[in-house]
Amino acid sequence: MGEFVRVEAVPDQPAVAVIRLDRPKMNALNAQVQAEIAEAAAEVSADDTVRGVVVYGGERVFAAGADIKEMADMSYARMAAHSARLQESFTAVARIPKPVVAAITGYALGGGCELALCADFRVAAEDAKLGQPEIQLGIIPGAGGTQRLPRLVGPARAKDLIYTGRHVEAREALEMGLVDRVVPAQEVYPTAVAMAARYADGPAVALRAAKQAIDNGLEVDLDTGLEIERLQFSALFATEDQKTGMRSFVEQGPGKARFTGR
Repeated sequence: MGEFVRVEAVPDQPAVAVIRLDRPKMNALNAQVQAEIAEAAAEVSADDTVRGVVVYGGERVFAAGADIKEMADMSYARMAAHSARLQESFTAVARIPKPVVAAITGYALGGGCELALCADFRVAAEDAKLGQPEIQLGIIPGAGGTQRLPRLVGPARAKDLIYTGRHVEAREALEMGLVDRVVPAQEVYPTAVAMAARYADGPAVALRAAKQAIDNGLEVDLDTGLEIERLQFSALFATEDQKTGMRSFVEQGPGKARFTGR
């Protein structure tokens, strides 16, 4: 357990783990927080009892961005090393081989927005604000914003947000596909937990294969993506869940299989 980031259990949902950011007041993402995020991502990735993950900053704020005071006087050489570690910590979240839901309250700005982009799904409070305001500091996003954002909302919308640095309210974020659900602030956390819990009894190996096929396929041409899919699809015929799922379908009809995650 880190000082500012910890992995929490959900009492009534044992298959869901929460990566909880807790650095008052605004969850500024300094180097220590970044390292602890990577450690938490590794922990939930390795835990076979965890089937779904929620990333949560608390009731007040998701994450307001990087720690500007820490970065302001960095030289190019220092930032080159720092930015590599920053990207690695967020990529660790993106590569969690399980469904991940970001529960967004308050602000998700700069690095906070980039962290949310690493999740598979995003639930935002009605009063939440998201954005990539780095241009207002004379820089650009450096933790995946110029890459993950256009892949999610398209290049024109991403350029609008990055070029202007404007904050997007939750409803507009929903319309552009930046978030997947908008709910009252008090419902953000339970909604995210419920979304992650949907996969508790699912075929864990197949879910991992689906996530890897989609995410890796987005980085390559169609023919290569289809080959990634074919290999992942074929490999699942070595799993117990495939035998269980198909046998259950034949004998009982769809939707009745009880998977073990093996």
